[in-house]
Formats: sequence, C-alpha cells, structure tokens
Amino acid sequence: MKTLFEKVNVGGNELTNRMVMAPMTRNRADENGDPNGLMVEYYKQRTSFGLIITEGTAPSHVGKAYPGIPGIYTDSQIAGWKKITEAVHASGGRIFMQLMHSGRISHTKITGLNPISASAVTPAGELFTGSGMDPFETPKEMSLQDITDVKASFVTAAKNAIAAGFDGVELHGANGYLLHQFLAPNSNIRTDEYGGSIGNRCKFVIEVVSAVVEAIGADKTAIRISPNGTFNDMAETDTEEMYSYLINAINNLGIAFLHVSNQPGFDSITFARKLFNGCIIANSGYADKTKVETAKRIIESGEADLFSFGRLALANPDLPKRLAQGLELNTGDSKTFYSRGPIGYTDYPVAP
Repeated sequence: MKTLFEKVNVGGNELTNRMVMAPMTRNRADENGDPNGLMVEYYKQRTSFGLIITEGTAPSHVGKAYPGIPGIYTDSQIAGWKKITEAVHASGGRIFMQLMHSGRISHTKITGLNPISASAVTPAGELFTGSGMDPFETPKEMSLQDITDVKASFVTAAKNAIAAGFDGVELHGANGYLLHQFLAPNSNIRTDEYGGSIGNRCKFVIEVVSAVVEAIGADKTAIRISPNGTFNDMAETDTEEMYSYLINAINNLGIAFLHVSNQPGFDSITFARKLFNGCIIANSGYADKTKVETAKRIIESGEADLFSFGRLALANPDLPKRLAQGLELNTGDSKTFYSRGPIGYTDYPVAP
C-alpha cells in the first residue's frame, strides 16, 4: 500500500515523499517582479516536501495578476529565481515553477497595460491594485497574433525557468486565469477556431502545453486544472465532456504530472484518475477541512500519486516531519497571507 511518506519518481526526479507544497500567491516579490532574499528563505524552509510548486509566476508583464507577484521574463527575475532553486537543491529539494498568465484577472493600474483574454467579457468583482480595490476592466479580446505571441511567451518563460535551475514548470490552467478563460464558455464567446465547440475552446490550452513540451521536454512540463471551478467568475456548463477531451488530448504527451484541484459539485480527482495515464497530484480544494485524512486516503487508495497542501504548507514549513511524527500543527493567519514582509511568511515555527 502506498503512503505519503515513501519516495516516488516524478519527471525523472526522485522525490523524498509524496507530499507537495501547492502553489500559493504570497505577494512578497519586489515591485518589478524580482524574487528576493525573503523568498529564498521561504522556499528553503519547505524543502522537506517531496516537491515544491512555486506561487503563480507571470510569463510576461501583461500576464501579471497582482502587485508583488514575481515574473520570469527579465534577466533580473531569472537571477533572483536562480538563488531560490540553488537553495532548494542544496537542501535536497525539488522545485517546479507555476507559470500563471492572469488574462483578464489584472488591471491597468498594476501593469500599465490593458488586460487580455479569450473574449472581451468583464469578470464580476474587483481586485486589489496596490492602493485599494478596483472593479475589473473589460479585457481586450486576443487576436490570432496575440494568441501566437502569448504561446511564445509561455515557451520563453519555460526556457527561462529551466535556465534559472527549476526542475520543471506547471502551467496554470485553473482558477479562472488565462488558460481557464479559454476553456470556460462564459469567458470564451469567440466564433473562430478558438471558441464555440469543446475542441475549439481546448485548442489554445493544448497548443500551449504542446509548445512547452517541445521547448523543454515532457518530463519538465505539467499542468494544473480545476474542473467545475468558479473562482474568478468562471462558469462551466460541460465540465465532464470538456475535461475528458482535454485530458485525452494531452494523455500521450508524457508530461510530468497532471495537478487536479477538487471543486464543489464534481469529483475531479476520481474523474481524472480514470482518464489520465500518467502521474496525478491531487488537491482537495479550499472546502476540505480534513486535509491530512483526505491525503492519506487518496494516496493509499491509489486515486492519486501525490497530494498537495496549501495553507498547511504555509503554516507548517516542516509539515512532512509533523505528519510523520504525529506532532501538533500550526494554524495559518489569513490576515498575513498577502501582506508584505516576513510576518506570516518566514516566521512560522518548526518542530524541535
């Protein structure tokens, strides 16, 4: 029987356990998107996880979602990330970068650029732009040239990540960001080859995955999905059919893993296991209040190969040790999740 604590090989990397640190936005990068020393310490503290997946990182400036998130499109950003990967590897860890293009979940006050998306559909709600909350803007519908350019930016970002020492990249196809915006029919109302039918709506995502695989190798490429997810004003009407099509299309690419986030109303993990013939990382979603028990059950039953922890990884830098020894867990302080500085970031205590 599989357990959380045994070694596993993912994308040619031997991981020390089946526990993954999930990608989490923390807003601690410098304003120009450069990683800094505080981030080096944050990731280094968590190298006892079998695999670390970084916070969502912008592949281009127009893809930057929030103030204080990092990028991977300038030389100084690459240099900053290299310090992080060196620290993680020196501690025996493995780390993938999550590439997150925000699409319409951005603002001119953040980037100085008009947000772009599959279609010119304004998402409901507002976002923090640096000094306060502002309503979302109507994005520019991406032209065919824009689509070509964004695919190229993902490829360049993936190459930059490998140059910075990452073991691979995870494409963020979940939670209402750009790739998800092409999938969902309420954010993609195009009438050309990238809109309408399920195949057309999946086309951009498949092309991005394929292009990154070609650029850096399948064993260094992964994707995260959140079937039936509603975050950032998403609404899917054909979830099972659409994700069946998408998973079947990427099945033969040989990617390192498929990261599946469970959402209310749809058992994404069981669904994906039936379709995907490679490695699956499961995440049970925000609503799950019994993370540890869920993780043990999912790994022991074989529903997934690894399990990713978000808030527990944030509050417990040494979570694998605490779980292995049955130690008490720290509780995260939500008031400091997205603040600046070390408080609620690098000051969580580790077990003696």
